[in-house]
Amino acid sequence: MTDPTEDIRRNLLVEINAQPGSREDLEAQHGQVWSTSELSDDFEVIGFAAPLVVVRRKSDGQKGSLMFQASPRFYFGFEPHPRDTTERGVEDEAFF
Repeated sequence: MTDPTEDIRRNLLVEINAQPGSREDLEAQHGQVWSTSELSDDFEVIGFAAPLVVVRRKSDGQKGSLMFQASPRFYFGFEPHPRDTTERGVEDEAFF
């Protein structure tokens, strides 16, 4: 099975990890930032395809995507998925 997003994700992965940001830098650029333990407090991880991770927010069940950098490992840039997509039964993997 061919992944139509693979080239885009590879380029994004190189860009994100070329000069990994500190937590403070990422917060200034993207708002809230999560460490791995903080991520597991706030989200259930549904799937991933680096540098993206699909999550379900525990507080309200909202599905969405986050980006992450390799080292130091931080997650950032939460983007909610449209609720009507979930209601139509589109699988999470369709977002990759």
